[in-house]
Amino acid sequence: MLRSTKTGDSRLSWRVLIMDKLTIKIVSSACKMADITEEGVSLVEDIYKRRQPLPTMDAIYFIQPTKENVVMFLSDMSGKKPLYKKAFVFFSSQISKEIVSYIKKDATVLPRLGALREMNLEFLAVDSQGFLTDNERALEELFGDDEDHRSHDVCLQVMATRVATVLASLRELPFVRYRAARSLDANTMTTYHDLVPTKLAAGIWNCLTKYKTIPNFPQTETCELLILDRSVDQIAPVIHEWTYDAMCRDLLNMEGNKYVHEVPGKNGGPPEKKDVLLDEHDPIWLELRHSHIADASERLHDKMATFVAKNRAAQMQHGSRDGGELSTRDLQRMVQALPQYSEQIDKLSLHVEIASKINKIIREQGLKDLGQLEQDLVFGDAGTKEVIEFLRTKQDVSRENKMRLLMVYAAVHPEKFEGDKGSKFMQLAQLSSDDKIAVHNMKLLEAPSKAKKSSHGAFSLKFDVHKKKHAARKEHIGEEVAWQLSRFYPMVEELIEKLSKGELPKNEYPCMNDPSPTFHGTTHAPSIQNFDGPVGQSVRTRQPTWARPRNSDDGYSSDSILRHASSDSKKMGQRIFVFIVGGATRSELRACHKLTTKLKREVILGSSSFDDPPHFLTKLKMLTANELSLDDIQI
Repeated sequence: MLRSTKTGDSRLSWRVLIMDKLTIKIVSSACKMADITEEGVSLVEDIYKRRQPLPTMDAIYFIQPTKENVVMFLSDMSGKKPLYKKAFVFFSSQISKEIVSYIKKDATVLPRLGALREMNLEFLAVDSQGFLTDNERALEELFGDDEDHRSHDVCLQVMATRVATVLASLRELPFVRYRAARSLDANTMTTYHDLVPTKLAAGIWNCLTKYKTIPNFPQTETCELLILDRSVDQIAPVIHEWTYDAMCRDLLNMEGNKYVHEVPGKNGGPPEKKDVLLDEHDPIWLELRHSHIADASERLHDKMATFVAKNRAAQMQHGSRDGGELSTRDLQRMVQALPQYSEQIDKLSLHVEIASKINKIIREQGLKDLGQLEQDLVFGDAGTKEVIEFLRTKQDVSRENKMRLLMVYAAVHPEKFEGDKGSKFMQLAQLSSDDKIAVHNMKLLEAPSKAKKSSHGAFSLKFDVHKKKHAARKEHIGEEVAWQLSRFYPMVEELIEKLSKGELPKNEYPCMNDPSPTFHGTTHAPSIQNFDGPVGQSVRTRQPTWARPRNSDDGYSSDSILRHASSDSKKMGQRIFVFIVGGATRSELRACHKLTTKLKREVILGSSSFDDPPHFLTKLKMLTANELSLDDIQI
């Protein structure tokens, strides 16, 4: 986009980049300010803020195609004294004919237009295989007790448009699969909540049909898209996930990828706070993010020990400790003694600090015992007796962690929460009134078919469980698990594997554009399991456009598909896109990275938002906002 504006006289001149609130987020998720400056942009402006006239400079507008944005752009460029010399306008999604006509009406603007294009970039990159549509309130708007269907439809339309831009930007036309509505019987009216995946699938398909006029856009299906909502797995957002990535998000109060790191002060002064990004540009993060926290800690220690062993100056700084663990003070001395290695030591010391902080929290909050009980509950190795014993004896466990335990317990033992039974457990856990509301609000996310047997219409938490076995997951046969606390896997993992094998039931997950007769009969799934050659645009001949890998020769390995994949990218099969309405989790994103390697198909996860457990619990409490205000919420 930025490079395409370098034409003629503007090739060597500086330009201004003007964006709206959403497109600023989009660009920020994909690149850094240094990347933008490198492309000849000297100033980034907000379209709704008062701006200084720069009549000798060209302006690049990257904005949503809304009437308000177009009015602002026209006011900048019309009249005798426009703010900028020439305007290159790029819209984040499809522009309507009405807005195009509106722009054409202003005769003074047309000669000053250098470009007017649709970029189809209305999503935020999470990493090389994850994106979000920035619908933070989707859970509240679509699954809350508010019956305003008009606002629901607006939310879904925005979401559909943004998902469609992901597919358009990657030149992919999918078979659109979705979780079907699950009515209790023919006489029961399907709820709006239950129709969310169906409505979103229809919205996405409607958007995609319009994209067929784009040059080089495929005319036949090239990939698969599976649309789900939070009801398919209510355990994943609340269980403690033990990977380095998930622990950082869960325990360290990070803002997105930003972590506040303490660094030594200048000239021996007090420590200074520095914002660092934990993302795919950090090779150590890339290597360790999906490792169990204990494994990550061991590998960090080994890295530092190897560095010390190979550097005599480092040995001199560390020699007095007789091979003991390095302290933060030791690391600071090394940076001063070895300035040529300062960047490498800085990165190592950052992750050593983070891992140490996480391990300290784990010890202080007794998370190992709690995590073990959660895993045992999910796999049917523990039950009511163990939960009661834990709540009675572990008085120092935080209220939030007790609430999360009860949510996992309710998912596996729904019969224990029928009627007033659940209140006894919440009383034993000493939950506050808003904590109890969060537990009860899970009923708003449950699937109707799972509540079929609830007695006398009473609320019953029932999820993807086998009641007789009292387990929510089956052990993966033939898959070795190095750590007991890493047995848990999200339901998304199972669904993606079935989709790839062509085993996903058509009656439960029909296809919006399936050419087969009807999903009630026996039909062949569009999944392609083996590839002997190219299949249209589906064979991976390029990397994700929003997160190209940076070449690195620092010696750090990475579990990312971008580094472990075969150098012959043509061996990769059709892409699989999964979109979860109502928020996705880090465990689900990890599963997509894992399955990309296993299935040899790039699996891309999208969602309305990515939520760590504390955020998800807050959103659960807001589902009944008319009964609760933000001031009442305690986390």
